[in-house]
Amino acid sequence: MEKINILFELGTEEIPSSYINGAISNLEKGLKSLLKDENLSYDKIKMFSTPRRMAFNITGLQSKQQDEIIERVGPTIQVAYDSDGNLTKAAQGFLRSANASIEDVYQKHTKKGDKIAIKKEIKGKVAIEILGNKLPEILLSINFPKTMKWGNISTPFVRPVRWILALKNDSVWDFSFEKIKSSNITYGNRFLGLDKKIVISSIDEYEKALEKSYVIANRAKRREEITEQLKKLEESLELKVIEDKNLLDEVTNLIEFPTAVTAEFDKKYLALPQKIITSTLSKNQKYFALTDSEGNLSEKFIFVSNGNSEYNNLIKIGNQKVVKPRLDDAAFYFEEDTKHPLEYFVPKLKEVTFHRKIGTLFEKTVRIRSLAKFVGELLQHTNKQNEMSERAAYLCKADLVALMLGEKEFTKLQGYIGGKYAEICNEDKEVAIAIEEHYLPKGKDNILPKTLTGAVVAIADKMDTVCSIFAADQIPSGSNDPFALRRAANGVVKIIDAFSFNFNIFKLIDMTFELLNAKLGKKDNNKNLVYNFFKSRINWLLSESGIDYDVIESVTHIDYSNISNLKQRAMDLQKYKENDDFRKLVITFKRVSNIIEKYKGDDDINEALLKEDAEKKLYDGIFILKEEIKALLLERKYIGIMDKLVAFSPVIDNFFDDVLVNVKDTDVRLNRYSLLLKIRKLFLTFADLNKIE
Repeated sequence: MEKINILFELGTEEIPSSYINGAISNLEKGLKSLLKDENLSYDKIKMFSTPRRMAFNITGLQSKQQDEIIERVGPTIQVAYDSDGNLTKAAQGFLRSANASIEDVYQKHTKKGDKIAIKKEIKGKVAIEILGNKLPEILLSINFPKTMKWGNISTPFVRPVRWILALKNDSVWDFSFEKIKSSNITYGNRFLGLDKKIVISSIDEYEKALEKSYVIANRAKRREEITEQLKKLEESLELKVIEDKNLLDEVTNLIEFPTAVTAEFDKKYLALPQKIITSTLSKNQKYFALTDSEGNLSEKFIFVSNGNSEYNNLIKIGNQKVVKPRLDDAAFYFEEDTKHPLEYFVPKLKEVTFHRKIGTLFEKTVRIRSLAKFVGELLQHTNKQNEMSERAAYLCKADLVALMLGEKEFTKLQGYIGGKYAEICNEDKEVAIAIEEHYLPKGKDNILPKTLTGAVVAIADKMDTVCSIFAADQIPSGSNDPFALRRAANGVVKIIDAFSFNFNIFKLIDMTFELLNAKLGKKDNNKNLVYNFFKSRINWLLSESGIDYDVIESVTHIDYSNISNLKQRAMDLQKYKENDDFRKLVITFKRVSNIIEKYKGDDDINEALLKEDAEKKLYDGIFILKEEIKALLLERKYIGIMDKLVAFSPVIDNFFDDVLVNVKDTDVRLNRYSLLLKIRKLFLTFADLNKIE
């Protein structure tokens, strides 16, 4: 069958850089899904994107669907015709549903008798027509964070559409979208203007023609070009670009034809904390910061120009001018803020609302301090350690009302600013680090606190946030989690796990609600929901650690309170799970559980009713095993426990081989049930093996 090639480019006003990756991914998925649903094969789909265009090239596309012969079988002959040989209503309904006429009917022999049937040839649709009908829907279904309307268009779109290039093989493909008709014309870089048309006579010349007009349409190639230019400037300057993949991605989506240029700011600004400068350069201006061989920040930086390289010097001057007032502002804020010790700002937190029902940031600070102290007591920390944790907790939110953050210029540096200010006013070094670390982790794969103080304050802060918002009746549901409570709770359990903290997390929840109750005027509002919320987060942690769901279910029935203990138990069980002897033990335990499933009695055993040697040995063995498991549980030697259980398994098997449990004598039968119940209870002190698959 004939194959065709398609080139499509939608030219727009500049699309925000953060929208582009998602949009191209949506467009590619939509195309692949369409072609799959329509049974159209193709060799390759290549995607292109710049701030001003979204494009794709489909090569080797099946030109039309295969023709199909469809046979449909209807009712039996007796049902299809009346006594006069006319079609019945049932047969007429069948023909209507098949879009067929009486001339199409023939008789077919089946296992269920002779029936009427029809065969219809369905001609395959032309691929270009299918694409033309469905592509507007795919474009409009792209999930942009924001859309806009302009002129008299029918549907909002991300930005105004300026041109459409559409080719089938090397001829114009007649297509329209939002009242713009297709042609074989595209446009180059913005600085060339829309009056300079580029005629694309052949699909193969698309990329080269654009490059001649200062557009690299292939995003990956553009990113690689930026990377190479940065490397060359690094070598010539003998400096190192601070690695920032997000910035590289953003710059790639901001420009069409990269030219990396070196610029610089006044050295006097290097007196500012490093992240203030790098944040100004990268976050605000999309520039690449540089360091020397020792990691010290340089006054030089690199920006990537999208304009005419002939004007690089002029563009450089403009970029340097833009940086200066931002750094001037930062220097002013820094100078004013550091006239005071960090604790000077703490009372000002009384003027900032954390939550209308929960109170101010100062009230939150007081709770964090109390919770940090409580965690230290649970962990039996030294007085010195507790003092550092309480001090860091008291100061951890102070920078939020300093000028540097209060003026909204550097809000993403919360914690970092507080830590630097703490250093300047000679706070303990670990306290200063903890102020920055208490916001960690900031995401799923983000780093965790490294200091003990940072870990304690991070747990206290996040636990207060979760309990406070739950207590205020704002409970996350589905994807609706405006306060990022899942992230906060995940952070708590990850830190506890990373530091192997051994304390009861539910005691910490209880303490948090005690501190909140006075403010709320009602006791423990939604506390049980918080319990369950953290249980789900602990399950998440175990799953993220590579533990199978059946193992998780088998250990979590016991106790969620000690996360470190629970994870170790689960990890050890996971390792032991593939042991053949352990699999036999699981089968034996399931047999025990099944026999006594409906037994409502207790595990009190009457020794006088033990008749058989096998049940006497089982009875004696249980008490020895119980003491051994008790000792191993205290030492958390879970592999040792499983070794003991596996070794005890033959004793249980011998009992089943030699003893009939369901005897007629009620007392003996119930006594044997109690014996099995005692075994089950003993096993359950370690794990519920009935959950293991």
